[in-house]
Amino acid sequence: MEFTYYGHSCFNLKINGLNLLFDPFITPNELAKSINVKEIQADFILVSHGHEDHVADVEDIAKRTRAKLIGSWELTNWFAESGIKNYHPMNTGGKWSFDFGTVKCTAAQHSSSMPDGTYGGNPMGFIIDDNRGNTLYYSGDTALTLDMQLIPLSYPKLNCAVLPIGDNFTMGFEDAAIAAEYCKVKTVIGVHYDTFGFIKIDHNKAIETFAAKGIKLILPSIGETIEI
Repeated sequence: MEFTYYGHSCFNLKINGLNLLFDPFITPNELAKSINVKEIQADFILVSHGHEDHVADVEDIAKRTRAKLIGSWELTNWFAESGIKNYHPMNTGGKWSFDFGTVKCTAAQHSSSMPDGTYGGNPMGFIIDDNRGNTLYYSGDTALTLDMQLIPLSYPKLNCAVLPIGDNFTMGFEDAAIAAEYCKVKTVIGVHYDTFGFIKIDHNKAIETFAAKGIKLILPSIGETIEI
């Protein structure tokens, strides 16, 4: 799997030659000014919940690329009203097979409303399985929850987890390190930090907190691509 970070909680996962774009929030993000949204390719767009800092660029990218939108029933239907016709609704606990592999939707302890204030359905996380032995868990925005202990029952060898670490709106890095233990994963990519004043973190302290538990925390630069 090839992971490219676009800032905040937005990243691209390249699997089996296909591009999976998660939670596109780029144009309003001052830290992501180096990213040209018009150059981003997507075959699928996965959206964890309806908050503005996760959906700001969904419509423009989806219409330009004709990517299939994956998200909650309420979220995909909200975007359908704006003219997006290629979408697949899901909900917590559900799993579906796509061209790149499978998506399993997990519970997230958060809230979800669309930019106009309408209900956005259940906030979710996603487990991506490329059907070749590679799996990744993206928790979406969430608090630490015991539900994460269920993940290794079905996915005992996660390659990586993508977890929010900025605190205030989600779990901070201390709780995220516990979440990684619950998931039994040894590599974590941190997201949802530094974008706003409320979620600025001490990078060294975050890395040390994970390292104390024998877990590697990766904080990629915006625009950086890594293999996972």
